[in-house]
Amino acid sequence: MTTLDDLFGDYGQSPWIDNIRRDWLNDGTLARFVAEGVRGVTSNPSIFAKALASSSAYDSLIASSADDNPEDLFESLAVADVRDACDVLAPVHASSRTEFAKGARRYLDGFVSLEVSPRLARDTEATIAAAHRLATRVDRPNAMIKIPATLEGLPAIRAVLGAGINVNVTLIFSLARYGEVITAWAQGLSDAYDAGHDLGAIASVASFFVSRVDVAVDALLPEGDSRRGTTANAQAAAAYELYLRRVKAEEATSLLSRGAQVQRPLWASTSTKNPSYDDLLYVNNIVADETVNTMPDATLAAVLNHANFATSRLLNEETCAVLARALNALSPDVSLDHVTDQLEVEGVAAFSKSYEELLATVASKMHQAK
Repeated sequence: MTTLDDLFGDYGQSPWIDNIRRDWLNDGTLARFVAEGVRGVTSNPSIFAKALASSSAYDSLIASSADDNPEDLFESLAVADVRDACDVLAPVHASSRTEFAKGARRYLDGFVSLEVSPRLARDTEATIAAAHRLATRVDRPNAMIKIPATLEGLPAIRAVLGAGINVNVTLIFSLARYGEVITAWAQGLSDAYDAGHDLGAIASVASFFVSRVDVAVDALLPEGDSRRGTTANAQAAAAYELYLRRVKAEEATSLLSRGAQVQRPLWASTSTKNPSYDDLLYVNNIVADETVNTMPDATLAAVLNHANFATSRLLNEETCAVLARALNALSPDVSLDHVTDQLEVEGVAAFSKSYEELLATVASKMHQAK
């Protein structure tokens, strides 16, 4: 048993890894992570850009590809990575199906996420079309399509879930938007039920970005202010409280009674950006049942080395509520609504920039291969 097994078995939180690389698939690294207790994989344009730029593992695939457009070629590479990663996670997915069928847990696990192009973040219909295309190309029951929680993304989330496709809702920064995401999930599953889909086969997570909130809020507070480094986890606690309320409401319970899975909160961006903070600030403090924490390599290594999940503030309602109330201390100095609105804009822009850099790297490698 590893620390990651304890996190899942004793506390009900699924550890996922926020990275995917072709060389990890080729040399068995991802399989070793899974053996250590990793239960899912997430990716985004920044991650793929780093993998392509820093590894020669894709060079032979690029040289042998018939694709002559960088974006088409990237999609083919990403689909292949996600499909193969899904196969590595297939035993986790299968065992979770058994637990779900027995009623031991209210969700499936073992998923690998693939994001629609960031170019589509403000285009509902194009996002829906891309999600269908990617899901069809990967063709694995444990693939998840990532859709950003922009205003334009909300109806796409509903439509894609309604079509029976697993969805990882990404780039959630505010409690208000998270509430809208839960509504889109419930509406999508209701549509899926009406269309005759098996609700138990439709998985979804809601990816709430954590550490970036502290980076933004800390910049607005004076040096040495006791509120620094507290906002992100407080908002995660408030998000978890919202999850617990909404999953007990009739809108959700009626779906669960029809065999649906819960849509778990997923803590993303959980590496510590400020080196003066604890390296597991965004792990140890926000462990909770029916949640996911997707961690980059260094954070995952730190968890395996020295995590202490018993210190989590989300393990009981009282400490969770105390942590969530820390948000009240920001007013009137900081408008959290303004901060999170700006973070969404910046998040979409950052992923779009990474995507353009990624395509430039692909184009360069295509040229070198000729």
